[in-house]
Amino acid sequence: MNLIIIHQNKNSTTNNRNGLLRFAVSTEPVAGIILHGLSKNLCWSYNSGSGKTACALPEEWNAGPYTTIPKIIPYKGNETICFEPLRKTNRKRTSNLWSIISNGRFATQIDRELLDKVLVKIQADVIVVNAEPELLAYREKMLLTTQGKVAGFRRAHADSAESTPIPTDWPHHIFVKTNVLDGVLTDHTLPQSFLAFLTRCRSNTLTLRAINLAGTSIDLETEEGLLNFCRIILSKTQVSKSEIRNSNSISPDAKFIGKVLLGKNIQIGPKVIIVGPTIISDNVKIASGAVINSSIIGPGVCVPQNQLIQNRVVKGPQYNWKYLTHSKNGNSKQIFYPKFNLNHQQRLNNTFRYWPRFFYAGSLKRVADFIIAIIVLILFAPIMPFIILAIKLNSPGPVFFKDKRQAKHGKEFYCLKFRTMVVGADKIQDKLRTISQVDGPQFKINNDPRISAVGRFLRNTYIDEIPQFFNVLLGQMSVVGPRPSPESENTLCPFWRDARLSVRPGITGLWQVCRTRQPTKDFQEWIHYDTKYVKNLSLRMDIWICWQTTKKLVKNFISQF
Repeated sequence: MNLIIIHQNKNSTTNNRNGLLRFAVSTEPVAGIILHGLSKNLCWSYNSGSGKTACALPEEWNAGPYTTIPKIIPYKGNETICFEPLRKTNRKRTSNLWSIISNGRFATQIDRELLDKVLVKIQADVIVVNAEPELLAYREKMLLTTQGKVAGFRRAHADSAESTPIPTDWPHHIFVKTNVLDGVLTDHTLPQSFLAFLTRCRSNTLTLRAINLAGTSIDLETEEGLLNFCRIILSKTQVSKSEIRNSNSISPDAKFIGKVLLGKNIQIGPKVIIVGPTIISDNVKIASGAVINSSIIGPGVCVPQNQLIQNRVVKGPQYNWKYLTHSKNGNSKQIFYPKFNLNHQQRLNNTFRYWPRFFYAGSLKRVADFIIAIIVLILFAPIMPFIILAIKLNSPGPVFFKDKRQAKHGKEFYCLKFRTMVVGADKIQDKLRTISQVDGPQFKINNDPRISAVGRFLRNTYIDEIPQFFNVLLGQMSVVGPRPSPESENTLCPFWRDARLSVRPGITGLWQVCRTRQPTKDFQEWIHYDTKYVKNLSLRMDIWICWQTTKKLVKNFISQF
């Protein structure tokens, strides 16, 4: 079960910039958008058993009934919040279910896959969770000396979590094991004070842990945050023309652009332009020539003639129009909203390069890969049994060697090769690392003692890479592309990683046919040619790389005899 608590802002009556959340949940149709958005984006019903959700609001906020929330629980002043309506909906007490208490002031976006792993790993009855942007993937941290000079950079390539001290105020979320819920409830009520909540937990000897988890949050008590959240929810809401015209007086030449949500008894004059995402509350009058763009207009507001309102929250009839110093012909400051991507996978993939669907790299390259892989595997099918027999007779161990590599967008897969080394070669490599003849993460020495006799022939003729065409068939690799590398290598250079993981790794590639093997320059060339390939990817380049690879294969094969 999930409980969203919207705490009363003690400063809401003293500052015009505060109290926005109270305005939002007390005003239709803004309230429906906010509460619907919180119920959908702050709750994890698959972790909480029944998935029942309620929202606790201060009683004096005069919040009316909303169909978007299953249950609204009003509470008074400093009194406790009754938990009984939710408690009755989930009688089952099992150790693997969580009751979730969320702070309704903040809309958060959290890596839910990472959250699940953390909840399973941490042994605690109560887990306090805050969304922390600094822990998101692809964020860089700068290390400075005491003199303020740059000492280095650190870049995370995956969302992460970290332990943190227990906070002193309500966090974004609290996860309570359902089977110990009675330990934090007294007479089925929850205290409004977070310190009182902690005291209850400790008095019942419950174990508490606090973590910061990769994510972002929007503060709904700020004008920018409230507008941003409404924009996100409205983008997923369908608004019909019949809803716009219902019970409202709208001039025929008024224009609506984008998502616009209207309340009741609204009067809109001639030549009015309303650009979404915008919400207009009940009993609003908009004079002729006014322009409203990406804003929220509260109930009873009379918008003056030719007034421009952009990226604003106009709370009520007593709004000070001097606060808006510009008119329709003036300039308006554009608000740049914080990033809040509800699609986690899309957020992670934003760093990679994309091509149009019908561009060569978008789809035709995959078709060509599939056809080439089928042809090569058919051609080598008659000799594969002899290769397998030779490997088995030459050295004990499996025929195929598979190693975990990163494919497109960092998805891991097992790259296949014919085994060319003795079993346990990776452990021997650690001892030989000091005499490696190439720089960077690679390892290469002449007359490598780990390579078997058959393996040396397979390597020199590149026959050991034939099984990778099975990876091509499965869509994990391409015939041409950057060399498939493990995560440990890809993290060494951020822009190199972002480029090479924008495409599928290849059996051959630009670096393989252009490298010079100059001392201390091999890794630099690797970075250069991989990024150059992704930047200039084309059918012509792939054909040229295949031709150069073919010439090299023939030359190496002849040299073996």
